[in-house]
Amino acid sequence: MIHLIWAMTQHRVIGKDNKIPWHIKEDLLYYKRHTEGKVVFMGEQTYYSLKGYYKSRPLPYGKIYVASFQKDLKLDDAEIIHDATAFIRSTKEDIWVVGGASIYRLCLPYADSLYISIIKEDYLGDTYFPEIDFSKYKLTWENETPLVHYKKYERVSIV
Repeated sequence: MIHLIWAMTQHRVIGKDNKIPWHIKEDLLYYKRHTEGKVVFMGEQTYYSLKGYYKSRPLPYGKIYVASFQKDLKLDDAEIIHDATAFIRSTKEDIWVVGGASIYRLCLPYADSLYISIIKEDYLGDTYFPEIDFSKYKLTWENETPLVHYKKYERVSIV
């Protein structure tokens, strides 16, 4: 199964200067609850951004795949994926896609579920989540707090 998880504003902002432009503890805990110890897939910029947050601590994932065009890139804690499309099409693992925008765009057609945190306050940014065709998904869960509206969508089976 391919799961996409992300937080965005109502205008689809997901980042600014390769960082998340907000700090909302409840949403960080929600993200951690879903991804900790799991197999994750991300782009190289997202990997380095997360490393910046975690400093010398290891990233909290079970297995990390990082998409990169750099043929000689080596990371101690991650497996490098040079053909992201082939990887996401053929994987049999339960994968959590955690960013960034180009990786979300690439993985969206293969996503079985979408975990969206809609940040209620507006923030400026330079990175946006791609448009989603919600006709391919069904809302299966939602919860609203004063700061965040959480939604889970599952792909509609085509019979």
